[in-house]
Amino acid sequence: MAALFVLAVSFLLLRGLGLLGVRRLSSWREAGLIAVAIMFVFTGATHFTGMKHDYAAMLPGPLSGNLGIIYLSGILEIAGAIGLLVPRTRRLAGVCLALYLVAVFPGNVYAAVNEAPFRGASPTPLWLRTPIQLLFIGMVLWTSVGKPLDRVEAPRVEEPPPTGGV
Repeated sequence: MAALFVLAVSFLLLRGLGLLGVRRLSSWREAGLIAVAIMFVFTGATHFTGMKHDYAAMLPGPLSGNLGIIYLSGILEIAGAIGLLVPRTRRLAGVCLALYLVAVFPGNVYAAVNEAPFRGASPTPLWLRTPIQLLFIGMVLWTSVGKPLDRVEAPRVEEPPPTGGV
């Protein structure tokens, strides 16, 4: 849930800066792109905190408790966030992050079904976690893979030539 909070708050704050005149943030998509990157840096960094043990407990079967996978996934999230911010790698990073979100979802299912605690609390129930995960995937794809919308400009109105008259 913290990731959703980070995404929503950063998205709205960044878009607010766009409304105040920051050109780079003048569209919802651009503000969303940076918000998604912030979210992945945040979540990736948590893989290197005490939360790493909670993440490791979410791994099913023989992978359970494997901190190496947790560190790798944190690195992948941070690398993906950086990739989103580089125009040349944005699409690839977006596709990879979307696939990553699909790949880690079984861990969320395992945690919910087996009631693996996260930060001392019950895991997010699947009826809530599933739409959140779909939102994350949608945001990644919308901001990085989707083609940018062409800017539509109003046609210029030329002044009519002066008419000869008194």
